[in-house]
Amino acid sequence: MLLKPLALAAALVAVTALPATASSSAADTQLAWLVQASQHEPIATSDLTQHFDQTLINGVGGLATLSATLDAFGALTVDQTITDTPTTVVAIGTTKLGPAEIELAVDPAGLIGGLQFVPYAPQPTTWAGIDAEVRGAAPQVSFAAMTIDPNGRCAVVHGITPNTQRPLGSAFKLYVLGALGQAVADGRASWNEQLAIHDEWKSLPSGVLQNDPDGTELPLTEYADKMISISDNTAADHLIHFLGRDAVAAQLFRFHNENPSSDIPFPTTGELFRLKSVQYPTLANGYLSLPRPFRGPALDAIDQIPRSAMSVWTKPENIDQIEWFASPTDICRAYAGLQRENRTQPQIGTALSINDGGLGLNPTAYPTVWFKGGSEPGVLTVNWMVRAANGRTVVISSMLGNPTANINEFSAIGVLFAITRAAVTLSQ
Repeated sequence: MLLKPLALAAALVAVTALPATASSSAADTQLAWLVQASQHEPIATSDLTQHFDQTLINGVGGLATLSATLDAFGALTVDQTITDTPTTVVAIGTTKLGPAEIELAVDPAGLIGGLQFVPYAPQPTTWAGIDAEVRGAAPQVSFAAMTIDPNGRCAVVHGITPNTQRPLGSAFKLYVLGALGQAVADGRASWNEQLAIHDEWKSLPSGVLQNDPDGTELPLTEYADKMISISDNTAADHLIHFLGRDAVAAQLFRFHNENPSSDIPFPTTGELFRLKSVQYPTLANGYLSLPRPFRGPALDAIDQIPRSAMSVWTKPENIDQIEWFASPTDICRAYAGLQRENRTQPQIGTALSINDGGLGLNPTAYPTVWFKGGSEPGVLTVNWMVRAANGRTVVISSMLGNPTANINEFSAIGVLFAITRAAVTLSQ
C-alpha cells in the first residue's frame, strides 16, 4: 500500500511487554499450536480467542484484523529455534511471504501476548557481500554507507551509485520535519502550537489522523511524531499546508539536495494519490505535460478533487516522474541538517527515535537510532542514522526501484535489514 510505514519492523503483528510468570512450556506450546493451526487457514476466531491475549487482539484492531494478518503469512514452519525461555520463543522459519524470524511471547495466563514476523536474511560480512544483496533486490538501486563528522559533513564509506536520486516514498517526510524545525527556529511556529484537522487536508492511510473529526486541534509535536513514527500521511499533508509548499521546498536547498528541481513543486500525499488513482493515466499525463512553473497551480487545482475519489493502486505507476526524489548522499545531508536542528529543538530527535524501523541494534552500543522509510508499488527505501556510543555517526540508505513490476517487500526488507546491520558494523 502506498507510503505505508515499513513496520515496520516489517509485517509486525503486535508486540506487548509481558511479565515472566508463565510456565516453562507455554511459549513453546503456543508456537506449536500456531504452526499447526496455520496449516488450515483461516484460523477459526474461536481458536484465536482461546490462544491470544485480549489486549493483543484489541491492539491490532480486533479479531478480523488479526485473522487477516495471520492469513497473509499462510502456513508456517519452524526450522530452527534461537531463543526458548518460559515466556518467549524466537525461531527461524518460513511463511508464505518468505523466510522470517518468528518471535512469540506469552502472558501470565499462557496466552499469546506478543507476536512478530520479521523478514529474515543471512547477514553478509563484507562490502562485496552487501553489494551482491543490494543489486539482487531490484533492477534500480542506490545504496550508501556514510559517516557524519562533528561538523555535519557527510562522507561515503561505501556505495552503489550513491549520488543517483531514486523515488523516496514516505522518506520525503524528513524534509517536512526539517521545514517545521526551520519555521520554529525562525519564530513562525512553535512546537506546542495547536493546528486543527481540516477535512480538505486529509489523505489516505498510512496513518490514523484521517479518522479524527474536522476541527480537532492537536499540537504540532503530535503531527510531527505521527508523520515520522507511523508515517501518517494526513499529518504530513497538514504540515505541508500549514508551512506552505514553498517553505518545504526551500528545505531541499537548506539540506543541500543536489537536484532540488526534481521535487519542485513539492506535492502532498493527497495530490500524489489523486495523480495516480483518479483517471489514471490521463490526469497524470496532463500534469507531466505542463512546464514546471505551471505545475504548482495545477497541484492546487488537483487538490480540489474529492478525497472520496482517491484510491490505492497495485502496480508501479510513473515512479520515475511522479514521486519525491533524493539520493543516499542527499539523505545523509538531510540527517545532518536534522542533527543541527536537534541541538536546539530536541523534538526533532524525539520524532525520529520513536520507531527504529525494527533494526534492533543493541541500545547500549548504539544509543541513537533515527529511521524513516517509504514505499509504494515499485518503490522501497529505508534510511537509518545510527550514532554509536563512541560518538561515530553513520547513515545507511538503501533505495530500490522497479518501474515495471512490484517489489517483494517482505523478502526485500529482510535483505535490507541484514545489509544495514552489516554496514553499521563495517562502517565503525
